[in-house]
Amino acid sequence: MSGESTSRQRTRAFVIAAALSVAALVLVALLLTRPSVTKIGAVPNDICVMAPPQAYDPASAQAMLAARAIPKDARCPVCGMYPARTPQWAAQLIFSNGDAHFFDSPLSLYLYLNAVTRYSPGRSASEIAATYVTDTETGQWTPAGQAFYVHGSTALGPMRNGNLPAFANERAAEQFAQQRGGTVRVAGDITPALLNALDTRPTHSHSMQ
Repeated sequence: MSGESTSRQRTRAFVIAAALSVAALVLVALLLTRPSVTKIGAVPNDICVMAPPQAYDPASAQAMLAARAIPKDARCPVCGMYPARTPQWAAQLIFSNGDAHFFDSPLSLYLYLNAVTRYSPGRSASEIAATYVTDTETGQWTPAGQAFYVHGSTALGPMRNGNLPAFANERAAEQFAQQRGGTVRVAGDITPALLNALDTRPTHSHSMQ
């Protein structure tokens, strides 16, 4: 074997060794800088990650404070459920700037109204311009403050409790209560104590995302 051939082989071996060394260093660096599971693991069960409110679309030709259709991707800021999946129970809230939150039930709406800053840090109750609930009888939106609610019926909503089915008509609410049990209440009757009794969720904090 000539000296020139031996020199080329040595050069090639050196290049291969250098490449392997660089690859090893890169691998070590990746392993050292990779975030640990303890830092970015699954979101703890006691934290509920929520979507932000839905912005008003001026191109919709709809009055800013009018009740609007529920977007499929909208999530309830109280429980994280998708209200579009159970429209017969849904409720919504619109802020003065047109932003809207959608709720899986009247219960979730009133839980939110009683703790706005908890569920929407940076917001206040004074910014709320309109609230609506779904009329159980017709499926149409009706102002939440004018609706009649049945408390204690056998009708279980999305969170598997009473959820306060709502009605635009008092007589319809009374007929529902006669058939399914419970008593008819107005918005002013929905106190924190009543809400606490209906709220079966585990205690958890909220993180807007």
